[in-house]
Amino acid sequence: MNDTPIWIGNDHGGTELKQRLLRHLEQRGIAVHDVGSHGTEIVRYPLFAAKVAGAVSTGEAQRGILICSTGIGMSIIANKFQGVRASLCTSAHMVKMTRAHNDSNLLCLGGKITSEEEALAILDAWLDTPFEGGRHCISLDFIREAEALLTNRAEWHPEPR
Repeated sequence: MNDTPIWIGNDHGGTELKQRLLRHLEQRGIAVHDVGSHGTEIVRYPLFAAKVAGAVSTGEAQRGILICSTGIGMSIIANKFQGVRASLCTSAHMVKMTRAHNDSNLLCLGGKITSEEEALAILDAWLDTPFEGGRHCISLDFIREAEALLTNRAEWHPEPR
């Protein structure tokens, strides 16, 4: 990994787990840009997903992490952003595969369904597993080709409602 901060965002369902991940990333000496949320009051996850996925999509961030109650909503919206390969992972094996084969650049976690111990194992595997390249580049090229045809380059900057 390089010195570029990892962007991290969450909704109310991911606040507690995010705090633990922030401490762990700090212990590993990894810089983080935290876009919120910072509390447990109900907020809309697409607003925070857009900040992190948008930064990854534009190249402002190399990698991002999103946490909501299950990780499902975050992964849905994050994968709408061109160039984002968001992976909802519930095990270290899943995350190793998505890094090695899919070059995942955005990790989604469920703050209410993933234990702290499992989340830390997933995070470490995501940080430490390199992309294998080779034959997997063919699939990523297909994804990039599909994105170019199926999406436009307009940026989305939603206003809270």
